[in-house]
Order: sequence, then C-alpha cells, then structure tokens
Amino acid sequence: MLLVAPAAYVALVLILRLSGKRTLSKLNAFDFIVTIAIGSTLASVITTRSLPLLEGITALGLLVGLQYLVTATSVRWKGFHRAVTAEPTLLLRNGAPLVAAMKRERITVDELEAAVRQAGGRVLQDADVVILETDGSLTGVLRSI
Repeated sequence: MLLVAPAAYVALVLILRLSGKRTLSKLNAFDFIVTIAIGSTLASVITTRSLPLLEGITALGLLVGLQYLVTATSVRWKGFHRAVTAEPTLLLRNGAPLVAAMKRERITVDELEAAVRQAGGRVLQDADVVILETDGSLTGVLRSI
C-alpha cells in the first residue's frame, strides 16, 4: 500500500492535468457522478491487493476519458447535451413558490427559504426567483430595490 497509493495518486494527478479542469467540475449531475466514481476507483486501487496497479490506473484513465468524450460531444451536439444534462428549473417567481415545479423536483419551502437567505434575503417575498440548477444547487436572486 505504501508504494501503490503514491503511484496511483501521481497517475491520477497526471491524468487529470491532461484532461483539463472540466473533468472534476460539478456543473451537472453527470459530472458529480464521475467525480464520485473516480474517487471510488482510486480507493479501490489503493486498498484492494488483488487489483494490479496498472489495471487501476487504466480504470481511472478510462473514467476520465469517457468524461472527456461525453463533455466534448455535449459541447458539439445540442441533442446529446440535452440527453445527458438536466435543465435548470424555476421554483419561485416574484416571491411566490411554483408548487407544481417544487413537487416535481421534490423541493420544500424550507429549502427555498434557505436559498433566499443565502442570497441575502429574509423571506420568500424578498426573492425575484429561485432556480434549481443543473448541479442540484439552489440559486436565489433577490428583487431589485
């Protein structure tokens, strides 16, 4: 483990540097899943004695390569982008919750209120909109004064 862990770590850093910053972004759910899979694969390489280092590095390279392929294809073809990426969802407009959208996305009023507070507001009516972003985060935009 004392030899495999540093070797796997160095290999992962090199693979990530070659693939670019987008590989570990969390711009959408797909990116998040790949980031988790990379971490899980690295842990398996380090802790599983029966997994040869070269096979583990190959698995890491394959995950990163697939992520690169999917994101590159997504940039070039809108239809593919729509297939792998969720659209942002409007959950609150002019301080009023959009109940149907909230139910569809399984978001509570408490979560909307937290997004408004995080944006600097105090109550829902302080917000112009709250949006559920493609990465699952909530963005609150306050009304202009």
